[in-house]
Amino acid sequence: MGLSVMPRELSHDIAEMVENAGEAADFLKKLAHPSRLMIVCALVDGERSVRDLEDTLGIRQPGLSQQIAELREAGFIAGRKQSKHMYYRLADGRVSEFIAMM
Repeated sequence: MGLSVMPRELSHDIAEMVENAGEAADFLKKLAHPSRLMIVCALVDGERSVRDLEDTLGIRQPGLSQQIAELREAGFIAGRKQSKHMYYRLADGRVSEFIAMM
């Protein structure tokens, strides 16, 4: 009985699959919180103010700010300030594609 050697192409495919699976898992973990998921769903249709998100989603401001910070850090959303108001939009096309698939 000899050792089974994996063909080179197969080992490359497996390594690529492992890397992609890790990236996909990280992506999903960042969206796995119900409030973060609701925020990105609300932003699929376009930019919204923090106040609008708070009123529409029923998430109180401190919790909303925490979840927005997580989404910004992940690069999923981007914000802009206009006068005293903050507006957010999706910044990563993968997020809108993911929401559309759901």
